[in-house]
Amino acid sequence: MIGFHLCNKSTHEISLLLNIPRSTVSGNVTNWKQLGTRATQPLSGRPRKMTELGQRMLKRTVRRSCQLSAESIAKDL
Repeated sequence: MIGFHLCNKSTHEISLLLNIPRSTVSGNVTNWKQLGTRATQPLSGRPRKMTELGQRMLKRTVRRSCQLSAESIAKDL
């Protein structure tokens, strides 16, 4: 896609040649121009605090010992 762009092909021509939507071509060329790469960039926003495995471990711990305090459970994890 970028090779076609560097050969002065239009977004429309690239989309016809590769049989992909023009919006995809335009987005990829724009990202390449701004970032210098087509690699997927990390998403913005707050990262998840706990993985799925961590959530399962927490649920299992709480079910097994429902009398424990939150502090002691946190120490165990």
